[in-house]
Amino acid sequence: MTELASLAQMTKQSMGAIVDYVEERGYIERIPDPRDGRARLVRLTPRGREVERVACAAIAELESEWAQYLGHERFAALRSALRDLVTFIESQGEDARLP
Repeated sequence: MTELASLAQMTKQSMGAIVDYVEERGYIERIPDPRDGRARLVRLTPRGREVERVACAAIAELESEWAQYLGHERFAALRSALRDLVTFIESQGEDARLP
């Protein structure tokens, strides 16, 4: 939970509420961490993997449409700029805020 909260730049309490919500709906499960008896791992259930598959297909379709509209060179530049922004935001730590 701590790692998820850190990656999402949110509090452990907020991440815990999200994980509870998604778990109650059957998309993820928490299992004991075999390396640390105190920790729990969060992993996708078969239902969660199916949602992931559908989401990835939808994203690929959208990216294809954008690349067709912008042209492959401009779309590649857009993706590169977005990666740069993610790197910048991650480098700012938990206090990063977009204007």
